[in-house]
Amino acid sequence: MRAMVYRGPYKVRVEEKDKPRIEHPNDAIVRVTRAAICGSDLHLYHGMMPDTRVGMTFGHEFIGVVDEVGPSVRNLQPGDRVMVPFNVYCGSCYFCARGLYSNCHNVNPNATAVGGIYGYSHTCGGYDGGQAEYVRVPFADVGPSVIPDWLDEDDALLMTDALATGYFGAQLGDIREGDTVVVLGAGPVGLFAAASSWLMGAGRVIVVDHLDYRLEKARTFAHAEIINFAEQDDVVVTLKKTTDRLGADVVIDAVGAEADGNFLQHVTSAKFKLQGGSPIALNWAIDGVRKGGTVSVMGAYGPMFSAVKFGDAMNKGLTLRMNQCPVKRQWPRLLDHIRNGYLRPREVITHRIPLEHIAEGYHLFSAKLDDCIKPVIVPNA
Repeated sequence: MRAMVYRGPYKVRVEEKDKPRIEHPNDAIVRVTRAAICGSDLHLYHGMMPDTRVGMTFGHEFIGVVDEVGPSVRNLQPGDRVMVPFNVYCGSCYFCARGLYSNCHNVNPNATAVGGIYGYSHTCGGYDGGQAEYVRVPFADVGPSVIPDWLDEDDALLMTDALATGYFGAQLGDIREGDTVVVLGAGPVGLFAAASSWLMGAGRVIVVDHLDYRLEKARTFAHAEIINFAEQDDVVVTLKKTTDRLGADVVIDAVGAEADGNFLQHVTSAKFKLQGGSPIALNWAIDGVRKGGTVSVMGAYGPMFSAVKFGDAMNKGLTLRMNQCPVKRQWPRLLDHIRNGYLRPREVITHRIPLEHIAEGYHLFSAKLDDCIKPVIVPNA
């Protein structure tokens, strides 16, 4: 099959790889019809994520058609159109039984915190991802779901991560009716977090970013107020001024560690493989939320040695809530919201790129060219 292959920082290309095969009775092989490049893929692309191995295929957002199933699979059959959550999880361990699919205890021998993630380095289990013609899907009876006939495939694709994660970020904020919510980051996840905040009762939603085209999307798609932090002397002071000098009730960090990384990390990453960026957005969240408020974090963070203002968070009496999104847990609500017309996820898609041109797609997305917000990869375009 043809697949995207990592060859080192800033080096990806399409190569021939062996088509994945059934390795366990509960596996399925899915022929990918759509995949996406996620902002967190840029941490891998820039070489800032530990144990990203040459030869790996990225891609944790994908949908497709079941090509083959193992003998134990009961819920799927060849020909089914399926959406696959980015979490790889067993469905039966202590954490899965409590809906914490992103913290599955049985799928990632390399970590005790995070479970498995498709196409996201060996620190997340070493599972090849969906930026390919085919992908192996373990635990096929508990992860994938058949796409409803009425659901647009682009909407289904975004439910596999970006939409579910944004919705989860708003959920973690424990938003109450009339709350002022600030979302840091106007990428797809931030846009979905902002739009979801209204569904949870927000009285005011403010999105902070530095790219005008993304802020304009936040205004038109999420109907949010916008602040360009590059135009502010101090974005925290600006947030305080616009919230009666109290701070927001809820701040959602949809940025995480900046995917570009800082200078020190670029110098040292080849040797130490430090996670990209620093917790600037997280510290803005801690400073910009009111005393007794809530900070929600679902931006991508990894091993990190920069200082977080934990003392300030403690002294302000903040509630900090965070996790990787347990994607499938969000699907029933999201399907209702999409069917009722409250969310139109596909509106954030800006580019469709054939798999053969994925190197150009990564460059386009990484360099923020052509007002790129969300690129979709089409394996057989």
